[in-house]
Amino acid sequence: RFQAFVYFACVFQAMSCGIHYLASVFMAVTPNFVCGIPGNVSSVLFYNSSESSLEDIWTLWTSTEKYIVVQLENGEIWELNQCSRSKREMSLDLAYEYKGNKSVFSCSDGFLYDDTKWKSTVVTQWELVCDREWLAKLIQPTFMLGVLIGAVIFGDIADRLGRQRVIWFTSASQFVFGIAVAFTFDYYSFVIVRFLLAMVSSGYLVVAFVYVTEFVGIKARTWASMHVHAFFAVGIMIVALVGFFVRTWWVYQICLSIATLPFVLCCWMLPETPFWLLSEERYEDAQKVINIMARWNKVSTPCKVSELCSVQQDDLVGGRVGDNDTSSTKKHNILDLFCNWHIARRTITVWLIWFTGSLGYYVFSLSSVSLGGNEYLNLFLIGAVELPCYIIACIGMDKLGRRNTLIPFLIFSALICVLIMFIPQDFNTLIILANMAGKFSIGVAFGLIYLYTAELYPTIVRSLAVGSGSMMCRVGSVVAPFCVYLRSVWIFMPLLLVGIMALLSGILTIMLPETLGKPLTNTLVEATEMGRSKKSCSGKTPPAHSGGALDKIEMFGQETVSTEK
Repeated sequence: RFQAFVYFACVFQAMSCGIHYLASVFMAVTPNFVCGIPGNVSSVLFYNSSESSLEDIWTLWTSTEKYIVVQLENGEIWELNQCSRSKREMSLDLAYEYKGNKSVFSCSDGFLYDDTKWKSTVVTQWELVCDREWLAKLIQPTFMLGVLIGAVIFGDIADRLGRQRVIWFTSASQFVFGIAVAFTFDYYSFVIVRFLLAMVSSGYLVVAFVYVTEFVGIKARTWASMHVHAFFAVGIMIVALVGFFVRTWWVYQICLSIATLPFVLCCWMLPETPFWLLSEERYEDAQKVINIMARWNKVSTPCKVSELCSVQQDDLVGGRVGDNDTSSTKKHNILDLFCNWHIARRTITVWLIWFTGSLGYYVFSLSSVSLGGNEYLNLFLIGAVELPCYIIACIGMDKLGRRNTLIPFLIFSALICVLIMFIPQDFNTLIILANMAGKFSIGVAFGLIYLYTAELYPTIVRSLAVGSGSMMCRVGSVVAPFCVYLRSVWIFMPLLLVGIMALLSGILTIMLPETLGKPLTNTLVEATEMGRSKKSCSGKTPPAHSGGALDKIEMFGQETVSTEK
């Protein structure tokens, strides 16, 4: 019961990460717009349709390459384009076609926006169009850059100061910065506060993953770790629901930020993990947490820290004697992931899968609002399709194996990208279903790679391998918004890039070893042999300790496992 309480409390807050990661799809949308006009409008003309106000003409607007003709109360006739306006010099009749002289002016009177769908967005608030359009396109990439930096910073802080403090700080900061975004006074303050929000959101997601894994036993490790991502997907669905009901960006932002307020109010009750306390030699604090867990789980004889420490001392002494204490202090770095051809090939493949999974995940998510039809329903379905994909991933990992599940879903996602290119643009429903299938398949691969990476590498570089893979994942999330913007070059360019990467990743994954049912390796030699290579890395590597001290926590209801991210 204790582990269940901690798990569901933490993953509930993971919804806020999904919320803030995808909030910009509606908050930074660019509606139809034209140049502002210097006067009051008496009539509006678009092709053969004449209206008395500009608001009535937006429903007829079909292409940004067309212009709108307006006549002012003083008799002047203007042609309004998106980034310029022209005044007709010698025209008395209101007609759409005009061959006479025109004077071209800039949009010095601002812009007129279509507010039938969105009453206000950050684009209309600060006029991020035309020569300022690039600023709007930087909103999501700068957020993802904050995600990358936050994962590095708070992951390190959590190892130094503890998981509990980082969870307290990041969850409270998510609420504070989330509300602060709604009250920013200009574009630059908006981007800065969103950058800080991205850092704490990413920091929470990384640390919460480690936190719940250190509490949940090995029997539930796969399902528990995978379904942290499922709650992230629920956050995406909440974005779609709130966006449907709230059409003013700052109100929308406030509503999204208060969605997870209950966790902020109760997160102070979460304890530090016994794993971290024991690693810091805070034995009395660790005993207090163990006793609390025992009371919750109704275990009458909880284990004693003194017993754990004595076992751990024996393990450590045995390890030192076995190696003559020559390599236990060896420091490992990123070059160890390239110590021989087989490990190097494995590392390149794993990094490519991390990058492809993140790129495909966010390309499918961010582009869902541009598929046609109801953009709110599209985003909701793109989020909802993740829920069954993680169940399928868990079943496939345990029944078929990690590699045998990863390969077909990567190749299937590549085939889906190709299939979408051949679907006629009028078939909106079919396009949406195909994109859901693509998100489903890439979601399986994206969720699976976390655990698979940890199992492919030995203990001495496992944290380094997962951390470097996570960095490639963040790089993919930064690149994804720019990839989506390539739709302006060719509508299928994002899908083409994702398809090529997924196909290449799927083919290279064939060369990876299967890890299902195999024990975790301790040295680089063992990891190389798992790939059926006779060539080993030079130098001795220390054996991984069995962790028998920590495993005794099983006495009060759960087996334990240390998972790094």
